[in-house]
Amino acid sequence: MRVVDPDGEHGVYPIEKALDMARNHQLDLVEIAPNANPPVCKIMDYGKYRYEQQKKEKEQRKKQHAAQLKEIRFRPRTDDHDFNFKTKHARGFLEDGNKVRAYVQFRGRDIIYKDQGMEMLKRFIEELQDIAKIDQSPRMEGRRMTTILAPHKNK
Repeated sequence: MRVVDPDGEHGVYPIEKALDMARNHQLDLVEIAPNANPPVCKIMDYGKYRYEQQKKEKEQRKKQHAAQLKEIRFRPRTDDHDFNFKTKHARGFLEDGNKVRAYVQFRGRDIIYKDQGMEMLKRFIEELQDIAKIDQSPRMEGRRMTTILAPHKNK
């Protein structure tokens, strides 16, 4: 097997010789490439190696961002100030890399104002089109009219 010692020197040795070399250095013999011909082993501190690997994995997990789906709710006759306030919040969510589901909730006789709900969602989409793209166009789902916006890739 090919053995790489801690000093960086390498050579091809029988397994017994390689184990003796590892014992002399008071380290472990770790198989790096089992499918190579001959297999490659390295003399190193296996505990330290595992610790470094776990540290790298933890750092990578920390850097990942799982996009969440945030919801913004409107009513058919939501006032302009409330609309602007909610749109500003949606902009913040999109800038953070989250998706936004905006919906107009129709209660009771509000269902006759579907056209106002559609207009509100279209206006919402227009306000955010510079930083978001439509993931799902506005459509009725029961007593709700919903749309989903996703942030642009070039963040």
